[in-house]
Amino acid sequence: MNSWEGIPVTSVPRTLLDFAAVDPWFLGHALSNAHRLGLLDLIAIDDLISRSQGFRGVARLREGLGAYRTATFTRSGLERRFLELVKATGLPQPSMNFFIEGYELDAYWPAERFAVELDTYDHHGDPAAFEKDRRRQENLKLTGIEMIRLTGLRIEQEPRAVTQRVRRLLAQRRRQLALPL
Repeated sequence: MNSWEGIPVTSVPRTLLDFAAVDPWFLGHALSNAHRLGLLDLIAIDDLISRSQGFRGVARLREGLGAYRTATFTRSGLERRFLELVKATGLPQPSMNFFIEGYELDAYWPAERFAVELDTYDHHGDPAAFEKDRRRQENLKLTGIEMIRLTGLRIEQEPRAVTQRVRRLLAQRRRQLALPL
């Protein structure tokens, strides 16, 4: 816990989660005030939500944030489908088309340093792309970013298995990085 002039204080995201657990009306006003004051850090709040599964108020806070989110930028139907699956299953929302370490990642969870690359044969099926993709994955691993590759076919044919694996892999990364679950 932080302190200000010797008084213990909690972070804005934690305060919002606490409000969500007890009073939806007060949460609405707190979200509005945090936004007006420039203190509504959606990445920090999403990080807290991802570590607070099972905590009372998570669903209410996630719902309350809907009005403050801009549409997530996606480049393809496959990215939109993956993002729909993430939302439908309650997984923490990744940053889409996120630039880090000189690469653009299709889906990235910054706190977990975990990425999902969405592959189709049309874009990754030639020998040069195949080699480039493997080198890219190795370079990201060297910087501490774990990445998996999901094909469009698997997302369409096995959506439940895909989201269950992503959930397990995110939890595994939290444990590896000693992040609260």
